[in-house]
Amino acid sequence: MPLSLIPDLDAQLAASGTPLEDFRQIIKASKAHLAERFAAGDDVEELVHARSHFIDQVLIRAWQQFLQDQNAALVAVGGYGRGELHPASDVDVLILVDQTPQGQVAEQLEQLITFLWDIGLEVGHSVRTLEQCVEAAKSDVTIVTNLMESRFLAGEENLFRDMRQATGPDRIWPSNEFFSAKCEEQKARHARFGDTAYNLEPNIKSNPGGLRDIQMIGWVVKRHFRAERLSELLHQGFLTDAEYHALKAGQKHLWKIRFALHLLTGRHEDRLLFEHQRAIARQFGYCDEDSNLAVEQFMQAYYRTVMELNRLNEMLLQLFQEAILYQNQPCDTLKINKRFQSCNGYLEVSNNAIFVRYPIAILELFLILQEHPELEGVRASTIRLIRAHLHLIDERYRKDIRARSLFLEILRQPTGITNVLRRMHRYGVLEAYIPAFANITGRMQFDLFHVYTVDEHTLMLLRNLRRFSVAEFEHEFPLCSRVFRQLAKPELLYIAGLFHDIAKGRGGDHAQQGAVDAREFCKLHDLSDYDANLVAWLVSKHLLMSVTAQRKDIEDPLVVQEFAAEVGDRSRLDYLYLLTVADIRATNPKRWTSWKASLLNRLYHSTRQALLRGLKSPMGQDELIQAKQTEARRLLANQGFDLESINQLWSALSLEYFLQNDPEEIAWHGSMVLSAKNFEKPLVALRKSIPRGCNEIFIVQKDRRNLFAQCTALIDQLHLNILEARIKTTDDGIALNSFFVLEVDGSHIAAGRAEEIQQALETGLRNSLDGIPQARPLPRRLQQFSSKSEISITQDEANQHTLLRIKSMDRPGLLSLIAWVLAEQNLRLLSAKVTTVGAQADDVFTITDAGGRGLTDDTRLKELKSALLERLDA
Repeated sequence: MPLSLIPDLDAQLAASGTPLEDFRQIIKASKAHLAERFAAGDDVEELVHARSHFIDQVLIRAWQQFLQDQNAALVAVGGYGRGELHPASDVDVLILVDQTPQGQVAEQLEQLITFLWDIGLEVGHSVRTLEQCVEAAKSDVTIVTNLMESRFLAGEENLFRDMRQATGPDRIWPSNEFFSAKCEEQKARHARFGDTAYNLEPNIKSNPGGLRDIQMIGWVVKRHFRAERLSELLHQGFLTDAEYHALKAGQKHLWKIRFALHLLTGRHEDRLLFEHQRAIARQFGYCDEDSNLAVEQFMQAYYRTVMELNRLNEMLLQLFQEAILYQNQPCDTLKINKRFQSCNGYLEVSNNAIFVRYPIAILELFLILQEHPELEGVRASTIRLIRAHLHLIDERYRKDIRARSLFLEILRQPTGITNVLRRMHRYGVLEAYIPAFANITGRMQFDLFHVYTVDEHTLMLLRNLRRFSVAEFEHEFPLCSRVFRQLAKPELLYIAGLFHDIAKGRGGDHAQQGAVDAREFCKLHDLSDYDANLVAWLVSKHLLMSVTAQRKDIEDPLVVQEFAAEVGDRSRLDYLYLLTVADIRATNPKRWTSWKASLLNRLYHSTRQALLRGLKSPMGQDELIQAKQTEARRLLANQGFDLESINQLWSALSLEYFLQNDPEEIAWHGSMVLSAKNFEKPLVALRKSIPRGCNEIFIVQKDRRNLFAQCTALIDQLHLNILEARIKTTDDGIALNSFFVLEVDGSHIAAGRAEEIQQALETGLRNSLDGIPQARPLPRRLQQFSSKSEISITQDEANQHTLLRIKSMDRPGLLSLIAWVLAEQNLRLLSAKVTTVGAQADDVFTITDAGGRGLTDDTRLKELKSALLERLDA
């Protein structure tokens, strides 16, 4: 007997003569009671079925009021037809009629639906005759699926029986056609979510491994086996007892989350958005730990659940395929070796006891998949055997030279590495063989920077590395492809990729801890000391190149020299460059831009030149500046500018200007300035910079207080993303400001929009800025993150500058706000290096006092910090 949400329903409805208000109050009370029972810890399955049972009673009584004597039937369909209703789920019904409603019947139907909406039910309804049901079902597999799950509620039951019979698999959509169509439907649905269960804000219903995948199994069971319950799969031999309970436990876990989502939002919501993740984690009793937030623990449990459900879905659908599509076809067996054979294109063991007799065959299976690309996959029965024998992969197994040789051989294969590693992970073999990998399985990081769980990010990184080796993808990253071909041992790069984040979530420096694990792995697998040291170094330094490129001035020879000294040799540079590109792209593909590619490419080339030149013979700043000026002077002379004008302009610029810009940029800036008649009005120019992978906005105007803050505010209002800014003021007070920008989606500025931007900036800059500019509203996702700003100040002794590093919550107008504070402090801003890591901005500013000297006075530095923190954390 289902849990009753409203005892004595009829008695309460009879209490007054106003049915509309009575129904409304009863439904309102049922929702409150449902929430109370959920908060008290009642079983979610009971609550889901209880709400369905309650709605049954409400609809039946409403039907009796309006359509008691008509030749029609009220039928529950969809999820409601299964008897499953979450707090805000749609109540989907079919009103089955013997003929198209007219006159009084049509009026009564309209009154019924209006009444149901008025009492607070969100009803999805259709009105169809038997013939219309059949025609609609024939043309749409979704409709036949709904009808297949239909449940009689009230009215003429014979009509319902006729409809079920007329839409059964012996009349329309036989089980083989139905199965094929639903598989295509699932494939398309998974593709919409990137074919991954690990989305940052997952849809718990439609994501791979979500509730739809469980329903998919149920639909096939109903259509082909004529069974109403998943438990029938046990009797049919498709599921083991453990698998069945895993399936039910996974469904229950997702139901609990979905139930909480509906109560939290007060609406039908299946997206586990950031704001909901935190609230539900608290509700479910998770608590923050030193290295693992409550929300991260909650989401790790979610991701592990959907990973298991995804695995079960894959296995069951393959078993169904054999039972439904190939039921009359004998297995076309092809022997591969003593232990394996193929059956209808799927790899299987030749004997079910093979893993007991020869456990090493578990790894051998994956090598065979690589060596036989014609195989479509692993047969479901063999997947089950792998899962059942994972316990055999123990310490002794991992030390077995046969296992060690097989694993390295898998990494050395010319093809199939990505697919095989993903399959090993899906079946649980990867974390069995590398136990530390289990710790990162399903581990999420609650930020906007890491869009995948750590395990998925790692596998994406390996996929990116593999693409560098494939000729057909060479156009994506030509330099990476060329460098990859020069690697002596690509498998070392793959091992570094496997271990680079393996220590995430342990607390402490994950790179150093991961390096220890990587070194132990290499020694266990008999790699040489040189190879082991290289892999360990790559893991420990996997962030070095990214940090250098994005946070330091890589045009400065001293920065390049320091980085080159850290790298040491060309071989390490090649490996590190490839690992860095693959890592950044696997962290958040949408945030990979041509600008980041350009930064890494330029750092790679300049470091390579430094290594070729020799670490003991670095290029000096004077030498570099002279070379740039010589080439820029030639370019300007070709445009008709005389040497005296060029030298006069350059004499008013600092040496930093020539260090930061390449000859083409220096010549472009010079032509703009030398062609201008006066600088009272702003001069704005835009161009696409191929070498830097972005657009440059160049603004020349007579300097004034807050000019830079105004420029950044205007650019922000134009919805452009500032990547780097360079601020130069000539000795005679002319400001030369360069902004390297991209559109917010990472694309270049289109030609038509460039004119719009230029006009908007010229118009906006004609007036001075009197107060802090109004920033754009904070995006929804950023609203879920908050942290105190951090400020660190160091001195660049060589250039007599002060480096100001600010880590703060990212927000529209942040750069302009910081510039405003610096202007209030009467400081000169020379350059801004902008880096955004998820929801946090990590920006480096080069500043001096009004006289062009670094800030060394402790009192002045404290005042600056205090002023910045007051504005940033207001």
